[in-house]
Amino acid sequence: MEVLFISLGVILILVGLAGAFLPVIPGLPFSYAALWVLQLSGVAQFSTFFLVAWGIVVLTILILENALPAYTTKKFGGSVYGVTGSTIGMVLGMLFFPPLGFFLGTLVGAFIGELLFKADIKTAAKSAFGSFVGFLTGTMIKVTVAAMIAFSFVKAVI
Repeated sequence: MEVLFISLGVILILVGLAGAFLPVIPGLPFSYAALWVLQLSGVAQFSTFFLVAWGIVVLTILILENALPAYTTKKFGGSVYGVTGSTIGMVLGMLFFPPLGFFLGTLVGAFIGELLFKADIKTAAKSAFGSFVGFLTGTMIKVTVAAMIAFSFVKAVI
């Protein structure tokens, strides 16, 4: 039975790590669920503080991941078109030009999104860069947290 719970936890961790990169999958809740699978199965025992702290971290990052790209885009003079374009560009870039398309698609998508909103190329480029910075910052934070949860999971199982 332990093997079943550990296997389910590993699947949740992998989905969580994938979701840290892919905006269509809420990765961190899956990673966090893996810790709960271990806790509820009795395979590992985490302290209440540990589980609550990770819950707060995951919830905070879920809120920040939506606010950060918009914040940095606005700081660089951009619009919601840049944020939307960066997300669409990232998905298309990953599908058609992996793995480099993840980064280039984000930047190009934000630029095209801003061009659709504004006629000025210089302003569109500046705000696209802001959107790109916000998106990458949010992604790196999610990847780091997902990796830390994965480490805690592996450490508890071993």
